[in-house]
Amino acid sequence: MSNLIHTPGVVKVDEHNPTSTTFTIEPLHNGYGMTLGNSLRRVLLSSISGAVITSFKIEGSTHEFTTINGVKEDVIDIMMNLKKLRFKVYGEEQQSLRLTKKGKGPVTAKDITLNADVEIVNPDEVIATIDNDKVNLVIDLIVEVGRGYRTIEEGTLIKPSDMIAVDSIFTPVLRVRYKVENTRVGQVTDLDKLIITIDTDGSITPSDAFEEAAAILINQYTALAGKTRVAVTPSLGQDDNSNANEDNDIIGEELAALNTSIEDLNLSARTTNALINNDIHTIKDLFSLNEAELKDLKGFGSKALDEVKEKMAELEL
Repeated sequence: MSNLIHTPGVVKVDEHNPTSTTFTIEPLHNGYGMTLGNSLRRVLLSSISGAVITSFKIEGSTHEFTTINGVKEDVIDIMMNLKKLRFKVYGEEQQSLRLTKKGKGPVTAKDITLNADVEIVNPDEVIATIDNDKVNLVIDLIVEVGRGYRTIEEGTLIKPSDMIAVDSIFTPVLRVRYKVENTRVGQVTDLDKLIITIDTDGSITPSDAFEEAAAILINQYTALAGKTRVAVTPSLGQDDNSNANEDNDIIGEELAALNTSIEDLNLSARTTNALINNDIHTIKDLFSLNEAELKDLKGFGSKALDEVKEKMAELEL
């Protein structure tokens, strides 16, 4: 049995509706279900990008502690309703929008005039109610893209004095639940299964949120790992012993190839010396760097990179 850490996979995706999905991930190394579940949950709830209203101005009103003639709700109620609106913004720039509604009836998000960079996820959300046919309600809105939670004091946007700032909950992920169960593959019985359910507000799909959270964690851990890489096995799979043995043989051959010395690749002397002088002694060391990092090595140019790529293709690596 290999002592390498198994690589998990998403073995099942159960879409309950467009905003709720359950992912089943297995097999996980013993104890990793809780480790991955907790880290994914924290990132999903705190770090996924979203767009919300960060400030607004109601024509004829100078601050939030007032009422508006002909409108049922006061400014505080309208502010709370505006905070419920969710947007898709295609870009990072702040967006200036305007809501205009004249005449008696409910005021909804549909009454906001949009531009090509903005969509409203919940257009039927009620913002206010006009009870006088002569009233013309005009609201200017600022929509920004961000992550997590931002207080009024943390806002960096310079707003006109008559704009009312609001605290902002950018995250589009509403809820994350996970549980860890035992699972087995063949004779290996001490493995974990992670079942995680993600609910979003509709501005992002649960699958996209899940992948973004995983990518954020990868970037964070890669920055800490430096050039160190750990060999892993593919996901444990079939119960058929012959197939499992064949897979293990292939894994063993690949690991052996990764440990091949650079000097055994029959590269040109200049390329070999450049790699060794930069502490790259095996194929495994070579694979720990991407093309940009290779080009930055001292004495290693584009011709050397082309030579290495040709050799890797020749070896089918």
